[in-house]
Amino acid sequence: MHTSKELIPQEACCTQYNIEVSFIRQLSEYGLIDIVTVEEKSFIHGDQLNELEKFIRLHYDLDINMEGIDAIAHLLTKVRNLQSEVSHLKTRLQIFNADV
Repeated sequence: MHTSKELIPQEACCTQYNIEVSFIRQLSEYGLIDIVTVEEKSFIHGDQLNELEKFIRLHYDLDINMEGIDAIAHLLTKVRNLQSEVSHLKTRLQIFNADV
């Protein structure tokens, strides 16, 4: 299990997941993965590996292009935000109903 502060070398990710460096670079260009450069070497935060694996499945298993992955990622973020807002509103409603 990787910690959020752990930096994973980009090359190690490519070897582990059998993907091209260009795929990670494209994810970074779309703002989907953050790449950290230290002494001219590229790294990915350990806490982004789950996202990376999800993008790998979308691209390599489902043959979804980068634009599609970007759209899916944005929609999933919106869904998570809406779910959080609904949960918050339910809590407020319960508090309001308890006071009545």
